[in-house]
Amino acid sequence: MTMTNPVNVTTALASFDDVYSPRIVARMNDYDVRIAHTKGEHVWHVHEATDEFFLVLDGRFDVAVRDADGRERTVVLHQGDTFVVPKGTEHKPSSPGGAILMFEPAGTSTTGDRHQGKIPDHVDSTTGHDLPEPNAR
Repeated sequence: MTMTNPVNVTTALASFDDVYSPRIVARMNDYDVRIAHTKGEHVWHVHEATDEFFLVLDGRFDVAVRDADGRERTVVLHQGDTFVVPKGTEHKPSSPGGAILMFEPAGTSTTGDRHQGKIPDHVDSTTGHDLPEPNAR
C-alpha cells in the first residue's frame, strides 16, 4: 500500500465500527500509524522489542501496566493525552468508549508477542488493516 494523498483521521474513523481492530492511516519508515475505536477490555499483553505510543483522539482510554514486581497501576487518558508503554512492559488497555492513534513498527501484533488469557471476540489480533477505501481529501 502506497499512500500519496492526505488522510483525514475523522473520516477514516467513520469508515469502520470495529473496536480494537486498527486501520493503518500512514506508514513512516518502518512504522505504521494506526487508528482504532476502543470499548471494553483488551487482554494483558507485552511487546518485547518495541515501545507502544498512544494518542487519545476521543473519549477515554485506560492502560493498566504491571511492573517487574507484579504491581499494577492504571494510567487514565483523555482526549489529547499521550502515553508510551515501554517495551517489555505488560499492559492491558480498556475503555468505556473512544478512539486512539498509535505508532508501532510495521508487523506489530495488537495482542503482543505474548498475551494472558483467551482473546475476547471483540479484540482483533492483527498487525493492522488497510483502510476500507481510499480516504483522500
